Amino acid sequence: MENFTTAIESKNISLALANKMLEAALAKGQELGIPFSIAIVDKPGNLKAFYAMDGAPVLSLEIAQNKAFSAAAYNRATHEWYDRLKDDPPLLHGIVHTPRLVIFGGGYPIKINNELIGGIGVSGGHYSHDMQVCEAALEVLKAFESEE
Repeated sequence: MENFTTAIESKNISLALANKMLEAALAKGQELGIPFSIAIVDKPGNLKAFYAMDGAPVLSLEIAQNKAFSAAAYNRATHEWYDRLKDDPPLLHGIVHTPRLVIFGGGYPIKINNELIGGIGVSGGHYSHDMQVCEAALEVLKAFESEE
């Protein structure tokens, strides 16, 4: 009989890694001088870790979580969606019925050695600022990739 263990084995982000990423994101947010909400979800999209900086806009709390969910659920950065949708009217008009999907910047899949382990979402500034905070957090992964 075949061994199917490897067929179902998958990795997921640990709390320790999520916290290291949150620290890096927080530092970038402080550097930018903008109060952000920062969410990290596990591979299935469940909230793993979260920061709301003092003064973060109320709406940013949910938006950050939805960006992280979108990135993990679709294994795609949220800013990639707009170009994919803008010239496809059926998809563009149908996507509004997918309530947690965010199609502007600030959400990235979290991968180690190209394997999806979660998602990060940031909200509070212009989406270009949100993306910078995500990218600062994703820098933490470089140390983990070299270990594997």
